[in-house]
Amino acid sequence: MKISRRMLTAAIGAGLLAGAIASTAAAQTVESIKSAGTLKVGMLVDFPPFGIMNTSNEPDGYDADVAKLLAEELGVKLQIVPVTGPNRIPYLQSNQVDVLVASLGITEERAKNVDFSAPYAGISVGVFGGKDIQVSKPEDLSGKTIGVARASTQDTGVTKIAPADAKIQRFDDDASAIQALLSGQVQLIGVSNVVAAQIETAAPGKYEQKIQLSQQVQGIAVRKGSSELLTAVNAFVDKVKASGDLNKIHEKWLGSPLPAFVTEAKK
Repeated sequence: MKISRRMLTAAIGAGLLAGAIASTAAAQTVESIKSAGTLKVGMLVDFPPFGIMNTSNEPDGYDADVAKLLAEELGVKLQIVPVTGPNRIPYLQSNQVDVLVASLGITEERAKNVDFSAPYAGISVGVFGGKDIQVSKPEDLSGKTIGVARASTQDTGVTKIAPADAKIQRFDDDASAIQALLSGQVQLIGVSNVVAAQIETAAPGKYEQKIQLSQQVQGIAVRKGSSELLTAVNAFVDKVKASGDLNKIHEKWLGSPLPAFVTEAKK
């Protein structure tokens, strides 16, 4: 049977594709990382305070500090690979990074493509305001002025629970809502705990969360089927939670203790 050049090329191409798919699907192990001597961590660098570029033009932030501790735990050097929201999972699947410490919220849809560790961080959305304002439940928002970023998660959350006589003022972004709170234009605002950390920096001890609207936990992601590595990462997360090291990182970057919905969460 004669094989034409076209058939041969197609066969080679199919073989290369199959090899690429197999490589992409290959599980990562602790031993392979230790043998390489380096842990390659995919991380966002444009999502403060979780991922930033510092004044020395180096990756820094909450996720960077967690990645440093993970590399130390494995006894290897750390290489942070900047990723974006859209390409972080493809980078992991294509072996360009070993793990993701990239503010990746744990969802059922994402769990089809990666395996998640127990939560190491989380983002919550709530209603914040001055400590002198008595608000602890939705009914207490009656007659209050509440600022939110227009069409945001917090806009949806506040609108859902606010009484009819609450006045919701919508701004173009969180920064404008914060300014409205600081200037007294609104009594309360709907924001995430990340933004709340910025408020605490601007006006220490003056504001607090009144009502929690929603929350999402974030996990360290490994390639599907990397059960041994996942076990090691989960042991690491448990260790830094128990030791208080993770809480110190949270205090450093978000100005508040690690929230209970993260510390008490299990995989």
